[in-house]
Amino acid sequence: MVWIWLGLHNKDMEGFPSELLPRAAILQVFCVVDMVALTPSRPHRHVRTHRQTWTLKAHTDDVFRCSNISADFIPLTEVRLENFRRSLRFQTVTKDRQVYDRDQLAQLVKFIIQAYPTVHSSPLVAYEVIANYSLLYKVQGSNTSLTPYLLASHLDVVPAPDKGWDAPPFSADILDDFIYARGTIDDKQGVMGILEAVEFLLSNGFKPRRTFYIAFGHDEEGHGVDGAFNIAETLKSQGLTKLEFVSDEGLTIINGLVPGLTRPVGLLGTSEKGQVLLRLRVRGQPGHSSMPPKESTIGILAQAVRRQPSMFGRGPEHHMFEHLAPKMTQPLRLVMSNLWLFGPIVSWYLSKAPTTNAIIRTVTAVTMFNAGIKNNVIPSEATAVVNHRIHPAQTVQEVIDIDRALIDDDRVEIEVMSSMEPHPQAPSDEDSFGYHVIKDSIREVFPEVVVAPGLMFANTDTRFYLQFTHNVYRFSPTFMQPTDVARVHGLNERISKKNYEQAINFYEHLILHADAPGLLPYHNHDEV
Repeated sequence: MVWIWLGLHNKDMEGFPSELLPRAAILQVFCVVDMVALTPSRPHRHVRTHRQTWTLKAHTDDVFRCSNISADFIPLTEVRLENFRRSLRFQTVTKDRQVYDRDQLAQLVKFIIQAYPTVHSSPLVAYEVIANYSLLYKVQGSNTSLTPYLLASHLDVVPAPDKGWDAPPFSADILDDFIYARGTIDDKQGVMGILEAVEFLLSNGFKPRRTFYIAFGHDEEGHGVDGAFNIAETLKSQGLTKLEFVSDEGLTIINGLVPGLTRPVGLLGTSEKGQVLLRLRVRGQPGHSSMPPKESTIGILAQAVRRQPSMFGRGPEHHMFEHLAPKMTQPLRLVMSNLWLFGPIVSWYLSKAPTTNAIIRTVTAVTMFNAGIKNNVIPSEATAVVNHRIHPAQTVQEVIDIDRALIDDDRVEIEVMSSMEPHPQAPSDEDSFGYHVIKDSIREVFPEVVVAPGLMFANTDTRFYLQFTHNVYRFSPTFMQPTDVARVHGLNERISKKNYEQAINFYEHLILHADAPGLLPYHNHDEV
């Protein structure tokens, strides 16, 4: 009964651990209680148990919609649309580390400077080209006691095949009100959206109180070693020591993402996974396949790669479910509001699918396996390359130590080829200025969206800005259906004209919210 109540089927529960049965039994009891007492219409309900409190969180957080008749609304004019489409036609492709199209990048930088005359001539703005192709702006505020913040994006894109697209990948053709081109999502909508917002604000007399920086790297798809790295070095050389927060590309708004939620979810990345690349090696005695040893080098190595333990509850995923719980329908609202009890069940269920398993643990992928030179010879050596994407609750060394413990075989040598620690977890509580500036901006432009912190699986340029703050947030104001996720770095990358207009207004609202000395209540834009 409890699985049916949760919307699951018997096949979903195959392999359910016996040690979790007592928690499932408690959930079974509340399945009956829900029918009698616990209804979503009651704003708060607490049931006292031993040392813990059952909680049903209330629906809160209503906001006013940003209307297209508001004084601060930025419409998508033909000029703004054409600026965006022209930026997409520059084939600013990065193929690998320090391998990018320099001519196309130079042309895009030249176009940007020409297309936004107010930004590039305002006495409030200082800008410079960094490392030949990246752009850094400083928009001077009037109150130097307010800590500045940074808006980041990147000019480059990944390669795009000519075949398989509904429109050529660098044509920026419009089909059914969608703009098709590489970079529409990742990440020229960020670059051009920020520039359009700043151009509009400055043209209408906006004079910020809080100084802010804008950083557009040119090789993010090649790890940012030339662009964002040198931008950060420039900021440091100019005496910058602290930022209030950083907003960069990241997670998006997806409709139909979370069971129990009828509204779209906007996830705001508060951390990024780290990674470590390991080479595992086993040496043994060669021999003929007609007389194989009890254990071959291949067999030993195949047993060495195991799954890392669940970190559920120790990273952004716990805060994500806490934020989403009040908006969920029963019974998931009850379950997600009481992770102190049901967390192990949730963790087990999330581990069943690759996409959700990546949320709760360090994931392991064997990317290369080499052994043998002839089909009838037992190889004397076997090697495997293992890629770990590290959960924020762990460190590189902890993952390696767990590998050693799981392998528990001195014959397996472990060599670290490269590594990067997970990013610190940015705060998302009620006092987190940067988080709420971005969240409020999302809710005003996308009022139907439920916002929650989340974990960024991929890596961004933000690693170079962590020296200035740990308040780093990763969000792209793009609205997707689940099937659209494959378009990122894939075929038919696109964004609707309406969504691009929303992106421009999102960045404008972010700048206006961030200009306050502290957190402000939501405001009705018809009254601005």
